[in-house]
Amino acid sequence: MFSRRQFLVASGGLGAAALVMGVLPKFSTGVELVDEAHAQEIFEVTHSDSEWRALLSAEQYEILREEGTERAYSSPLNNEHRKGIFACAGCGLPLFSSDTKFDSRTGWPSFWAPLDNAVATRQDRTFGMLREEVHCRRCGGHLGHVFEDGPKPTGLRYCMNGLALTFKPQA
Repeated sequence: MFSRRQFLVASGGLGAAALVMGVLPKFSTGVELVDEAHAQEIFEVTHSDSEWRALLSAEQYEILREEGTERAYSSPLNNEHRKGIFACAGCGLPLFSSDTKFDSRTGWPSFWAPLDNAVATRQDRTFGMLREEVHCRRCGGHLGHVFEDGPKPTGLRYCMNGLALTFKPQA
């Protein structure tokens, strides 16, 4: 099993190009990962590929629509400590409250719980690992992953890409 860093070093130029861009693409393992349920997901907010590209920056598109990952410690939202709501950068759905944000020391904004009816999860088997991918339940945008090594009360760590989120401070 390879770490993400080992995989990128092994992939040479692709890894270097991704690091320069600041976004790590999700590489195929050569195995079809889309199951029937995933292929048939229908979301409230939908756009054509060209519409998503017009609505999002290139980096946001890579993360939200192609399941990429931003470089650790590259998001200003990692250091956002004001009261407010973190919303989906794709559709604006409120996802996380600042009340559940914590410093996971991983380099990505992390939360111990999402807002009610905000996110959905599905299995992600890329990189030879089994993880739970987190996506916006309204537009399907890829947000990050959830792990079982977070703080109380849930014990969960929702490790999110900052580029997949926007922050709306409380007035």
